[in-house]
Amino acid sequence: MLYIGVDLGTSAVKLLLMNSEGHIEKIASREYALSFPHPGWSEQNPYDWFDQSMDGLKELLSECDKSQVAGISFGGQMHGLVTLDENDKVIRPAILWNDGRTTAETEYLNNEIGKDKLSQYTANIAFAGFTAPKILWMQKNEPDLWAKVKKIMLPKDYLAYRLSGTFCTDYSDASGMLLLDVKNKCWSKEMMEICHVTEEQLPKLFESYEVVGNLRPEIAAELGVSTGVKVIAGAGDNAAAAVGTGTVGTGRCNLSLGTSGTIFISSDKFGVDENNALHSFDHADGGYHLMGCMLSAASCNKWWMDEILKTKDYAGEQKGITTLGENHVFYLPYLMGERSPHNNPDARAMFIGMSMDTTREDMTQAILEGVAFGLRDSLEVARSLGIKIERSKICGGGAKSPLWKKIIAAVMNLKLDIIESEEGPGYGGAILAAVGCKEFPDVETACNKLVKVVDTVEPDPELVEKYEARYQEFKKLYPTVKCLF
Repeated sequence: MLYIGVDLGTSAVKLLLMNSEGHIEKIASREYALSFPHPGWSEQNPYDWFDQSMDGLKELLSECDKSQVAGISFGGQMHGLVTLDENDKVIRPAILWNDGRTTAETEYLNNEIGKDKLSQYTANIAFAGFTAPKILWMQKNEPDLWAKVKKIMLPKDYLAYRLSGTFCTDYSDASGMLLLDVKNKCWSKEMMEICHVTEEQLPKLFESYEVVGNLRPEIAAELGVSTGVKVIAGAGDNAAAAVGTGTVGTGRCNLSLGTSGTIFISSDKFGVDENNALHSFDHADGGYHLMGCMLSAASCNKWWMDEILKTKDYAGEQKGITTLGENHVFYLPYLMGERSPHNNPDARAMFIGMSMDTTREDMTQAILEGVAFGLRDSLEVARSLGIKIERSKICGGGAKSPLWKKIIAAVMNLKLDIIESEEGPGYGGAILAAVGCKEFPDVETACNKLVKVVDTVEPDPELVEKYEARYQEFKKLYPTVKCLF
């Protein structure tokens, strides 16, 4: 049988077709626009997600035996606020995960409602990117539009709704709304009251591998597949990427170097750190996970290359970097503010330590190192909980750089396992679809069979020592410059 995984990202939707043995038969992608109507705002049109996904699905299925297509599932950008009216029309552009407009609402939740109560209700505190602060912002600033809201959903769930007709979400994605009682896997009544939403406005909750319905007849006809094709709930992009890299069960780790950067640690037990520096979310395998998220990771390098150096030769710019662990330039990777562990939407990126002998290569290297140091910040929180991590999978666009992987392995002192498929959320979505269609009994069994490690980057002991000293210096920078933001 064939299974479709849909990775609904921030800049594009990537779709893949996987067979029962885990082999990727075909990949298609479609881009869509990202708008910044005000400084710090970030929005997208949900109609674009659907239109481009359908167009991509037609290409994906153009050469296969369509009678073999059994299921479709998703990995999707988290936290975005999608609102529909009583006629299922999109009320306003979706407010995305990297939108920073909700500073006042986030402060209200953390300071007036209180971080202790939020953590008690949801296992998390408020971050500017989360969905609940966006809801409060919309109520305050767009009351006429808010009055029309009948359905509140997350980005990938808009696709699931259009494809199946089921108003649904999964626990992993819902964990990032600040409306879910993560420990008990239900909507928090206290948070619904605080945010003035009803349970009727919120989607039905599913495990990521559960079937939510079948393709609508008109969708199946348009794609040329059976109406028996199952739609499986799917997961937030990081949980889906974790499935796609086999980071399931307990005590496993995945690093994702995408537009944002994450460290993801899976567990079969619920847990939360004392300061809520890491997110405590439900996992797509039915368990739990801790996650540190930095808002700008590979996007830092993309900004540097595209906007500043005006080049697309990413590999070429890294060729001249030959001396690691001795760079005198630091880079703070906070282009869009920062989430873990600082929780400061007003933080901004900066270079520190430049002198007359600073080179172009030094600046490029500082970008790569700064992102690695930012990920290390979250790893240190996990280590403070007594969690011992010695190796990690790694995925995302940034993971295609051998140099960046070498730096990260040394900065974090971790063995980095490279897997055969680096398709992350899309591959995880396809695996979830296979589990939902009973190809495998559970997610862990599927991952153990399908996810294959093909290489490992070992941390260089000499570089580990050098980067340890550099990291201790890096740690001092944010507290020193915080007053400037």
